[in-house]
Amino acid sequence: MIHPPFVPVRIGQFGATLLIALGLPAIFLPAAAAQPAPAAEAARDWPQVELDRPWIYRGSDVPPDPEWRFGELANGLRYAVRFNEVPQDQLSIRVRIDAGSLHERDDEQGYAHLLEHLTFRQSKYLAEGETIPRWEQLGATFGSDTNAETTPTQTVYKLDVPDVDSAKIAEVFRLLSGMITAPTLSQEGVRAEVPIVLAEKRERGGAALRVAEATRQTFFAGQKLAVRAPIGTEETLQAATRDKVRAFHQRWYRPQNTVISIAGDVDPAVLEQMLETHFGGWKVRGKPVRAPDFGKPAASPDALMAQGALAPVGEVRILVEPDLPRNISYAVLRPWQQVADTIAYNEALLLDQLALSVLNRRLEARARAGADYLAAQVGQDDINRSADVTFVSITPLTEDWQAALADVRATIAAALDNPPRDDEIARELAEFENAFAIGVETSAVQQATDLANNIVEAVDIRETVAAPDTVLNVLRGMRPKVTPDAVLRHTRALFAGTVLRALMTVPQASQADAATLRTAMLAPVDAAAANAEAKPLPSFADLPPLGKPGKVVEAGAAGLLGIETLTLSNGVRAMLWANDAEAGRVSVRVRFGNGYGAFDADSAAYADLGEAAIMGMGIGDLGQDALDRLATGRKLGLGFRIEENSFLMSAETRAADLEDQLYLFAAKLVQPRWDENPVLRARAALGLSYPAFATSPQGVIERDLEYLLRGRDPRFQRSTTAQLDALTPQGLQNVWEPILASGPVSVEIFGDFDRAQAMAALERTFGAMDKRSSTPALPQLSVLPVTGGPPVVLAHRGDANQAAAVIGWPTGGGREQIRLSRQVEILAQLFNNRLFDAMRERLGASYAPGVRAQWPLDREEGGMIVAMAQLQPKDVPAFYEEAERIAADLAQTAPAEIEIARVTEPLRQLVSRSASGNGFWLNQLGGAARDPARFEQVRSILTDYSRTTPEMMQTLARRFLGDGKTFKLSVLPQGQSGASDVAG
Repeated sequence: MIHPPFVPVRIGQFGATLLIALGLPAIFLPAAAAQPAPAAEAARDWPQVELDRPWIYRGSDVPPDPEWRFGELANGLRYAVRFNEVPQDQLSIRVRIDAGSLHERDDEQGYAHLLEHLTFRQSKYLAEGETIPRWEQLGATFGSDTNAETTPTQTVYKLDVPDVDSAKIAEVFRLLSGMITAPTLSQEGVRAEVPIVLAEKRERGGAALRVAEATRQTFFAGQKLAVRAPIGTEETLQAATRDKVRAFHQRWYRPQNTVISIAGDVDPAVLEQMLETHFGGWKVRGKPVRAPDFGKPAASPDALMAQGALAPVGEVRILVEPDLPRNISYAVLRPWQQVADTIAYNEALLLDQLALSVLNRRLEARARAGADYLAAQVGQDDINRSADVTFVSITPLTEDWQAALADVRATIAAALDNPPRDDEIARELAEFENAFAIGVETSAVQQATDLANNIVEAVDIRETVAAPDTVLNVLRGMRPKVTPDAVLRHTRALFAGTVLRALMTVPQASQADAATLRTAMLAPVDAAAANAEAKPLPSFADLPPLGKPGKVVEAGAAGLLGIETLTLSNGVRAMLWANDAEAGRVSVRVRFGNGYGAFDADSAAYADLGEAAIMGMGIGDLGQDALDRLATGRKLGLGFRIEENSFLMSAETRAADLEDQLYLFAAKLVQPRWDENPVLRARAALGLSYPAFATSPQGVIERDLEYLLRGRDPRFQRSTTAQLDALTPQGLQNVWEPILASGPVSVEIFGDFDRAQAMAALERTFGAMDKRSSTPALPQLSVLPVTGGPPVVLAHRGDANQAAAVIGWPTGGGREQIRLSRQVEILAQLFNNRLFDAMRERLGASYAPGVRAQWPLDREEGGMIVAMAQLQPKDVPAFYEEAERIAADLAQTAPAEIEIARVTEPLRQLVSRSASGNGFWLNQLGGAARDPARFEQVRSILTDYSRTTPEMMQTLARRFLGDGKTFKLSVLPQGQSGASDVAG
């Protein structure tokens, strides 16, 4: 059953969110995990109940979602289609092939992924090199609207087509059917595409990949998953031939192995007819081949049982990675088993997740209170039809990893010894019910892309889909079964299994070995010491008022959509737009102060630390834990980031919680709390993660590029671990206390709420604040980088065959030229397409080179057109030559209309689709309560991004790309001549 992704519940596809939260390697994400069966196998493998039910519900008593229409073509292809208007006029199509890396033979490793590339290269109705341009002409941007992914057990082709009409729909299905059923698999295509795949493999290498591979090899030892990665091996890819790839395609690309899900603003009957017309005649010679056996986890007979895990300890491994923080991951594995996705099964899954939520809450509480670990989390998922796994991930706070491991194991052991308290269960149930209720409230605005993905992911894990109200009813119906003893039974089952395996990453080999880790896993722990104490849940009704409520003294229409601006009696400005475009959702943003303009060179180091810690420090008498308890069963948030000229607090809430959300934000400014622990924890997290930037060229770019593009502005320099150690909680308070207390405030509320109630809530919260003093911004520290000289050369400590290169041309900045900035974006996209063709298609030197336009709206200069690519070190000079050649050509020769259309049509469609959501308007109009000119600037956005001329593009290219003065950055392997470890 599919459930909305709001809480850590692994029902249906939601396991992805849980594992992302765990920080586990991508190999374990359900996007790379499947338990599907072809339609031909469904009757044999699935428990057959009510055979007249739609195919996805056979074997289940889950009520079918009436919004979907399910069907099967005569050739065995299964489909699901539904009408959806979010966004309007869009069609989202997913084609899932039951073939991934686990289906490959030993000499075919990487073929499932290579075939995905070749499918996009040339097919029945698309000649060599036509696929991407043709989809762009139809308004679909390559990489976002047109994409594919290959995992251990599936290949999924994804297509989101905007602005559809009958002619475009027919063309989309014709082209897509040709790609799937009849790709042109030529020897020339294989020779051209293998270097691109190898570039992708190279660019994904480094420390993170080594950890992912070591984890997979350790946890799934003895199973096929341990030695199969979708990218393949260089040896098998280099040996790929047309005939071998064709054989793989014929074996697995069959209608019986295919599921197509479609959601969009089209009559489902039309979609069914299109499927029949374009896929109904698909036939493949030969009999379907059954999926290979993926194996089961097994333990050696002499393995010993560990306390806190009801499974014998098997393989343990130490991985030395000098630039990564210490991490301990262990997994309790059980054989994967096919189940019937019934209501009873989902009730059991909910009990599993409730047990994990109680345990994770305890682990987080101990970390906040000063445990020996920085972070720890537990999760469960079924992985690649290979194992049912409970994962534990621990990041030790110091070198004393044994203490961190013992602390976490003690907390788990306590949960295995004693049932949870009633108040713990009630809290998690309230969180679950709130999340599922929100799913019902917002069901009318589910995105077509998400709906289409849901079907694929449900098939992938052999489960059903359910309407949001069904999900909520299942939870409510099982409440009598949720007892402390039931939760205890499920907790114990989660930590019982065939074998426990562990991997630890350490920066130095002297810090641990396999024997030490095994001993630590088997050592006894004091479970009693880990028991949590009951704490009462606070209530908003118990919180003190922020002051005497103010009044709205001025209100007026903005002249755009239905937006209005308000001024409160204390000077706070507000921008409100009550609309039902996203039913059940309210977006709140609060802007205050001067953003990065509040920091000088001396206080710059506290910017990042404050951004990470400030919201976790609580308000008034309430610390972080109390705020979490206060929010139980509510939709409240405390997002925070620093922008160029303001600080931004943000949250997604709903009308019923709007006033309390406003109270939290206002209280952060009026009654800030200065707890030390959140600062120390944030400082530790930043310090532990800093060395990891050096493990790859991309990491170095993430660390230093913005700093360099801003002329070495100290506010954008990442603090080293040693520099962070010198920062203190008192120092942070000294910097941030005046920031929170001064500067103008504006509140932005867009969404589904009652206007009168929102205005009253504003008067009682932000209107109750004292008038704030204005604080002028400090002198601007960002300047243009030096151009025209040799490249800045930095070093990374990753693989020796990895490098990256960046080249940039200064443009401009400022809101007064916002329309010009949008035309510059078109120029950058033209540049991007040419660079993509040159570096990927012609040279095979880079998997995904890219060009972007940066035009700071809140600075008068500093914009750049920036091109970058990951490469082999030897190809860096070729990248600079190619980029400069393209820049010169754009300046010398106006691009053709057809080339411009490849860019402007996707941009037009992107703006049109985005404009249906409140997030788009908040992004475009943020700050307009104090700067009404922004209302006018947004009116021309669609035209500015979608209309231009060859002459305009050439003029801009001459102006910004024509003088040859560039900024260059090369990131090379450590030890190469001229490479520096840090941008000083």
